[in-house]
Amino acid sequence: MDFRFSDEQVMTADVVRALLAEVCTSQDLRRLMTTGSTQDETRWKKLGELGLAGVLVPEERGGLGLAPVDFVQVAEACGYRCLPEPLVDNIGIALPLLAAFADRTGVSPHLERALAGEIAVAVSLPINPYFANADRASVALVVRSDGLHLAALSPEMLTMQPSADPFRRLHTIALAPGSATRIATPEEAADPLRQTLDRGALFTAAQLLGMAQGCVDLAVGYAKERQQFGRPIGSYQAIKHHLATVQVKIEFARPVLYAAAVDLPRDDLHSRARVSQAKLAASEAADLAAQTAIQVHGAMGYSWEVDVHLYLKRIIALTQSWGSPSFHRERVAERIFNAPLGPETTFAREADCA
Repeated sequence: MDFRFSDEQVMTADVVRALLAEVCTSQDLRRLMTTGSTQDETRWKKLGELGLAGVLVPEERGGLGLAPVDFVQVAEACGYRCLPEPLVDNIGIALPLLAAFADRTGVSPHLERALAGEIAVAVSLPINPYFANADRASVALVVRSDGLHLAALSPEMLTMQPSADPFRRLHTIALAPGSATRIATPEEAADPLRQTLDRGALFTAAQLLGMAQGCVDLAVGYAKERQQFGRPIGSYQAIKHHLATVQVKIEFARPVLYAAAVDLPRDDLHSRARVSQAKLAASEAADLAAQTAIQVHGAMGYSWEVDVHLYLKRIIALTQSWGSPSFHRERVAERIFNAPLGPETTFAREADCA
């Protein structure tokens, strides 16, 4: 069996990487910080021109009908560059959920505009108390006790909430839910919402893994330039061993992430455990990478002058997004204690163990 990504999958990710390398450097991010902005409209427009909006939307709904594994490397690339725009949240999480209810009254026009890149869609599940980047969205998918609602957004509906990441604005939305905004009952929304949670956790894990690699690369670059006692600090074993430990952590987390992306569409006990394992592995790798990168930079590593802080704040925020570590450990435990274990069940589906 060939576990490699296809040429098309690699090419898509490479195109995104190349664009982000050009328009999303640390200088670009720091320029935004000086102006008090969190997002760059020119960069957002260029990302929209890539035609990725419908990647995970079924073909019958106007999308490309691809699978999570086709998008996971794109999310990883966004994390590597610490992209502030909500490309992953919009394309990987919100639009597939919106498409699941495209046959409901009033939904299709918003989906068509979103696929055309004219609007962004915000979404939040109960596991995430706040909406990320709702201030740049035109509509929001809101979960209430009586079901799922689709509401047009206006500035007066949004209340800013504190965020560890200065580029990730969080809001609560003041919505008076009613029959006019409800697009699904709790029963109708249950399966799509569960699948949305898995997509959110998976693509958040992908971003975390990308940020982990970004932290390592920053630390390696600094270790090659910074000299002590006439030698680059990267030549000392203490530095080498720390960075090697992080890189091993990343390399062990990467296949876990990719396996979870392949299995996610199964939507069973095993696939959910894989997603949770990926989120845990990526979170741990990113946390260790940020800590190590700060240590490699020395005392100055604790200041905002060092780019690793751009990653540190995002890692702190995303580690708790789409399920905390304790939530995902519980899902892994559910798989361990409620399904057979052993090498013969490593790649099993839930139906295989019934």
